[in-house]
Amino acid sequence: MEDGWPAGATPRKGQAVARSGLLGPLTVGPGHIAAQVYEEVDEPYAVALALPELDNEQWDALWERVADRPAQTAALLAGELPPDLLEAAEDARLGLLPGYGELDADCGCEAPDHPCAHAVALAWQFSWLLDEDPGLLLLVRGRGWGTALEELRSVLFLRALSEDEPADEGTAPSDAPTAEGTPPAEAYALPRVPLPDLPPLPAPVEDTAEPVTGIEADPLERLVADAAARAAGLLAYVLGTADAPPPPLDRWQDTVRIAATHPDPRVPARLRDTCGRPDELDRAAEAWRWGGAEGLRVLEEAWQPDASAVTRARTSLSTGWEDETLPAPVLGDNHWTLPVRGLQLRYGRDARWYPYRDRSGTWWPAGPPTHDPALALSELLEG
Repeated sequence: MEDGWPAGATPRKGQAVARSGLLGPLTVGPGHIAAQVYEEVDEPYAVALALPELDNEQWDALWERVADRPAQTAALLAGELPPDLLEAAEDARLGLLPGYGELDADCGCEAPDHPCAHAVALAWQFSWLLDEDPGLLLLVRGRGWGTALEELRSVLFLRALSEDEPADEGTAPSDAPTAEGTPPAEAYALPRVPLPDLPPLPAPVEDTAEPVTGIEADPLERLVADAAARAAGLLAYVLGTADAPPPPLDRWQDTVRIAATHPDPRVPARLRDTCGRPDELDRAAEAWRWGGAEGLRVLEEAWQPDASAVTRARTSLSTGWEDETLPAPVLGDNHWTLPVRGLQLRYGRDARWYPYRDRSGTWWPAGPPTHDPALALSELLEG
């Protein structure tokens, strides 16, 4: 970078500014390098360096020289900038690095020096940046990395085509047989022709037989909806709108959930054949419809509530009903049963009361849960 400055520039002062942190992030583009200077002023001001871009002919000459060097070509195609690229540029009589007087500085400060210390600092910081990303040297000279590789590949491709061209007329004919077809260079130069029309689509197959795999396509929509619902539950927990993530379900719980929520009547029949508990599935699905996972838990698990919950329930029932109209319930764990009426309330671990009704000697879920046992019982009696 020092070689690019005219005589009289102060590189040491510029190095000090470069290390001081007064310059903001660098912006590098074709033909320019820029940054903001943050000094003890109200607003930062800009400092920029302009560098001549290479024209198309100069780039073509550079890639021709690079193509003569297999090691450099392989390195560039592998995404690396080989150090010997500067030698290839010198062979093409080009300079990738800034030459004497090529750097044109422009700064918003009022220093009389030209270039000022800020411009020199910008040049130093760019040189340090080149140590980390040498490809910026191509960009500041006018070629992004992708464009440079495309141009190099074009040169290599044209060379490969020229190697396949037939010998000149003055060359003695070869005894080797002549290959049939169009020469590559001629084929590459042919004008673009429209593609033929696509053939018509075949008629749909009318086959109502069972799929070979035994798996029908209709559950796919339900699986997608289920995955979306699970994702929404996890997102709600991540965003803080839910207290906990959706609990994982075991195989039986997931079977019950699908049987309870799937609208297709064929689904429960298929699940009964595979769940291992076919006689329990319908009642479990009914519990899930009314209370979800906790409703299934209330159906299958009995537990002993604490005394305070029992006292609150007795108080609620005694104040909501007259003694002569409500038989005394039979208590067993979390079950409050009115055997004469064929009704039952079950107290869940979520502090809600789940109504049940007797069906031929089996207790079935009979409605949505509520926090008030008197309300749950009244809805049972009215039903």
